[in-house]
Amino acid sequence: MARCTAPARGHRTASARAECPACGGRGGYGGYRAYSPPSYSPPSYSSSGSSGGGRSSGGRSSRSTKPRWSGAGSSQFYTPEEVRALTPIRDTVEKRASLPDLRHIFLCHAWDDRQGVAKELCDLLVARNVSVWFSENDIGLGEPFLRAIDKGLAKSRIGIVLVTPALLKRLPAAGVADKELSVLLARDQLVPIVHNTTYEALREVSPMLASRNGLETAEMPMADVAAKLAELVTTL
Repeated sequence: MARCTAPARGHRTASARAECPACGGRGGYGGYRAYSPPSYSPPSYSSSGSSGGGRSSGGRSSRSTKPRWSGAGSSQFYTPEEVRALTPIRDTVEKRASLPDLRHIFLCHAWDDRQGVAKELCDLLVARNVSVWFSENDIGLGEPFLRAIDKGLAKSRIGIVLVTPALLKRLPAAGVADKELSVLLARDQLVPIVHNTTYEALREVSPMLASRNGLETAEMPMADVAAKLAELVTTL
C-alpha cells in the first residue's frame, strides 16, 4: 500500500499532491485540504468628494449637489436638503416669471436690521442683478407704510425673511414683519435666511416659519447665500 508523503513533504502545492503515491490526483489527505495562505484585502476608505461647505455632523449632508436651475458656470453647491427646500420656491418663480413688472425678491426683515444685515444682503443681491423690494429703498416719504408693503408683496416673485435675534424679539409683538410673514407663509413663496441665531430659537417663536427649510449663514457666508438666491430667481 502506498504511503502518503504529507507528513514529510507536505501537500501545499498541486504538484506536491500529484507526486504523492497515495494522494496523487485527489483533493487532499484524509480529512485535510491543501493549505493556502490567507488572503488580505486592505480596508476601503470612502470620500465624500464634495465641494463647498456643509456640516459633517448635525444631520446635514455635504454640499455636492447642483439643482436643475444652476447655471453652467455656477460655482455654488448645495446639500440635498437645500435642493428639496428650494425646489417648490423655484416652481413659484417659474410660474410667476411671465407676469410683468415683478421684482425678483421681497425682503422681509426686522426694523432694527434695516441699516445693518438687511442692507448688506440687499446690496449683495443687487450686485448680482437681482431686483429687490426693500423697505428702505421702496417706501417713499409720506407713503402709507402698510399699503406700500402690500404692493411690494404682490409685485414680487418670492419673499425671503431675514431671521435674526432682532426679528425673534419683534415677531411676538405682531408688527409689520408678522403681517408680511402671514402673506408669504400662505404660499410656496418664502425662504428663511437664518443669521446669528438658530432654527431651534426660531421654533420657540414661530413653529410654522421654522418648518420652512432655508439657508443659514452659520453654514456659508452671506455672499454665498446671495449667490444661491440669485440663481434661484434669475436663471430662467
